[in-house]
Amino acid sequence: MTQRVEPVDALVVVDVQSAFVTGEGAVPAAGRLVDRTADLIARARRDGAFIAHLQNDGPPGSDDEPHTPGWELHHPVAPGPTEVVIRKPYDDGFEETALGTVLTDAGVRALAVCGVMSEMCVQATARTALELGYRVVVPHDAHATQDIPAAPGIAEAVPAATVSRVAAYALGSDAETTVPAAAVTFTAPSAS
Repeated sequence: MTQRVEPVDALVVVDVQSAFVTGEGAVPAAGRLVDRTADLIARARRDGAFIAHLQNDGPPGSDDEPHTPGWELHHPVAPGPTEVVIRKPYDDGFEETALGTVLTDAGVRALAVCGVMSEMCVQATARTALELGYRVVVPHDAHATQDIPAAPGIAEAVPAATVSRVAAYALGSDAETTVPAAAVTFTAPSAS
């Protein structure tokens, strides 16, 4: 039987965009990531949790440049009062976006964070959520990144799975980072 954690009332899906989960630029664990995030989204919807899909606006010429095929969200969105898309210009999903406001307005107190890239946008968003007083769950199998190439004379290559683990571990003991996506449970947010 899979362990369960206390329910969260929101799911933040970070940058699960075509450029990062399909084609040559996909993270090494793209298949697993897509499966886990799809399952989390389906269960969050079923249980009435708030869902925020973050969509990174990359610079001109990047794989996630706005309105290019790579910029498109991979998972279908069911827009409405409990599911939103928030475009973001920075790694941190809270920086210069409405994420904090929509979570507060929805009465969210605890959230799960999943997506890409572990050591950048996922970690930055989870860290700010912790600083804002949210309970944060980062399921270990629902975020991913790229391998870090070797730096001759400095370090060997670092596999993506190791980078992801270190990124989550660096959030400290206040974040729940050792649970699998299957252990995350959802509930509807309470009215503020």
